[in-house]
Amino acid sequence: QVQLVESGGGSVQAGGSLRLSCGASGYISSFHCMGWFRQAPGKEREGVASISIGGRFTYYVDSVKGRFTISQDNANMMYLGMNTLKPDDTAMYYCAAAKYGGNCESFLSTFQTSRWVVYWGQGTQVSVSD
Repeated sequence: QVQLVESGGGSVQAGGSLRLSCGASGYISSFHCMGWFRQAPGKEREGVASISIGGRFTYYVDSVKGRFTISQDNANMMYLGMNTLKPDDTAMYYCAAAKYGGNCESFLSTFQTSRWVVYWGQGTQVSVSD
């Protein structure tokens, strides 16, 4: 099955940058959407950015538009570039691959529903300090 491994998290000062990477392996031909999600302590998991396989379509939660960039080299490698980081960006960030539930735009807000089959990475911590 699909396996996902994230890397690239760390601690930075406000205004700094990080780039997260996600490597996917296994049978992913039927997965049409990948994305990044985050969860801060005491908060619900939040969809951050999603991308269709092939990279033709990208979507972002409003709070990161203009600062974060999701991209992929191919279906097996995905990235999240994060610029002008804010303390509110502090969270555990998770890579995900998904299918069945709809398009990648809807993935950001409906990933919790049973319509989606989602595979998750283990998470990588991003900490932004003042």
